[in-house]
This record gives sequence, C-alpha cells and structure tokens, in this order.
Amino acid sequence: MIAKRQLAAALLLLASCTQAGPERVVERRTSDAPAARGAALLRSAMLDGHNVARAAVGVPPLTWSESLTASARSYAQDLARTGRFEHAEQPQGPGRQGENLWTGTRDAYAYQEMIGHWLDERRDFVNIAVPAASRTGRFGDVAHYAQIVWRGSTEVGCALASNRTDDYLVCRYAPAGNVVGERAY
Repeated sequence: MIAKRQLAAALLLLASCTQAGPERVVERRTSDAPAARGAALLRSAMLDGHNVARAAVGVPPLTWSESLTASARSYAQDLARTGRFEHAEQPQGPGRQGENLWTGTRDAYAYQEMIGHWLDERRDFVNIAVPAASRTGRFGDVAHYAQIVWRGSTEVGCALASNRTDDYLVCRYAPAGNVVGERAY
C-alpha cells in the first residue's frame, strides 16, 4: 500500500515537472480593447519588423512570399485546431523552411508586440556560429532573432490563426536559417 502511494506521488511529481511545451507567460496589457487584426496589417507589421532588424545589422531586406504565407497559414491553423505548440516536422534538405512560432492570449497582442518578443532576444545574441550564438549558452534563447537576421534568408511569409483562447503566429523563411556551424551575418 505504501509503495503504491509512493509511486502515485512520484508520478504526480514527475507530471508536474514535465511540460508539453514552453512555459506560458501572460504579460500585463495596456488596454482591454482587442488588438487590431487583418492580413494587410499582419504583412506590414511583420515585414517592417523583420526588415528594421535586418537593416540594423546590415543585412538585405526580406521580401514577402505568398507561398510561405500559405504554408505558415496551414500550420498556424493546425496549431490552433489542436492546441499544440511545437515546430513542424520538415524534411531535411533544400526545401526546408525556417520557422518562428509565437502564441498568446487571443486578441490580446498587437502584431508589433508579437514580433517584438522575438526581437527582444537580441540582448542575448552573439554573432558567432550556431549553436554557440547565445550569451546564456542556450541557442533556443536567441533562435527566433537569429532566424530574423539570417543573411541567407531572402523571403518571409507569416500567418495568424486562433482558437477560442489563443492566437498562434507562424512565420516561415526561405532559405532556412540557423544552420549549425554558420553565423547569422
């Protein structure tokens, strides 16, 4: 009987220590009004945010890709439908797309805030070969920013999908960045 209780307690402890995805962070909002939405606004905010960051480090601007947008839309809809939050499985090789993911409370964040979370990673970014490009020692702490400023990427496409409670933003990049052994720029 004691062994069963200990096993049950251990399983509960183990379950509470493992997470299906990244820790969910809820940030303070400045307004209760829903954030503005729309395909044209998303495109403008994402392309401007990416290209301002790229210009700051002397990297050529990205162009918007409708095919990457369609790919991003399909995956964002899948995330919203399933509630999962994980990178897509993709084949290795030349057709592989770079990918940045973001999730947050539905209608709570402006597009500029979403990309701003990725851009904030520059504080820990060091432009040395991947995966050592982070001051924290964890490449995941800078991977979104590194993909945004990756010199070899020339195109981006982003899409947002929502379920009852959450927004899911997916941006796709071609060619993919974050190549092990290479620097972002």
